[in-house]
Amino acid sequence: MTAAAQLVVHRDKELMAQAAAARLITKIVDAQAARGSASVVLTGGRNGNGLLAALSSAPARDAVDWSRLDLWWGDERFLPEGDPERNYTQARAALLDSVPLDPARVHPMPASDGPYAVGADGDGADAAAAAYAAELAAAAGPEHYQSAAGAAGGPVPTFDVLMLGVGPDTHVASLFPESPAVRETERTVVGVHGAPKPPPTRVSMTLPAIRSAREVWLLAAGEDKAKAAAIALSGAGEVQAPAAGAHGRSRTLWLLDAAAASQLPRGLYPPASP
Repeated sequence: MTAAAQLVVHRDKELMAQAAAARLITKIVDAQAARGSASVVLTGGRNGNGLLAALSSAPARDAVDWSRLDLWWGDERFLPEGDPERNYTQARAALLDSVPLDPARVHPMPASDGPYAVGADGDGADAAAAAYAAELAAAAGPEHYQSAAGAAGGPVPTFDVLMLGVGPDTHVASLFPESPAVRETERTVVGVHGAPKPPPTRVSMTLPAIRSAREVWLLAAGEDKAKAAAIALSGAGEVQAPAAGAHGRSRTLWLLDAAAASQLPRGLYPPASP
């Protein structure tokens, strides 16, 4: 566990989702007050979608100026537009279709049946990743960007909050243990091939892009995440445990329920919130 990481443990996943949604509303409102707009990277999976659903029903959601919010995704399943397994499709159902976002400020990753459809050479996800990296670079204003390792990937916006679900194997985004993607040090977005969970083809931000965020929030709920949280917070290497390599420039926040925290040493965190 890095010195910068903070842990908040809630009694159950429902309370965790509600508290995380309230925390995110506050962060967005504060960023908009300070800089005029806010930039957030969303995550999929049950914890990410649970947070969005909680945000949708939160009484304070209208405190956000949705028209001044930029939304990005940390990863995506390389599937056709509208596929129910796409993170973007799930995010729309959970929240996005019910709030007045500016469509120009919503940045889904490309679908497999769009301009980067898989061709005979099978490089569709790689082309989609390069296009998303270019979109990130174009959105990175000269006064507020962080170069990703100063290399060919180019700059990315300085996200206010980047959220990541933690998988049972410690993967975050579509960066799986020991995979080429988790070893990437230059590009900001890569195509992922042969992922160990379906679908095998994906597009993902890399650790250099993730680390550009002001704050990185890692979400884990349920007993199946307990071992992963314990490994990632015990000083494991990022290649073996990608969640261990995800941290923000100013803050790294782990948001867990009691079940996901059950294998952590008790000294790492205070008692679960009521």
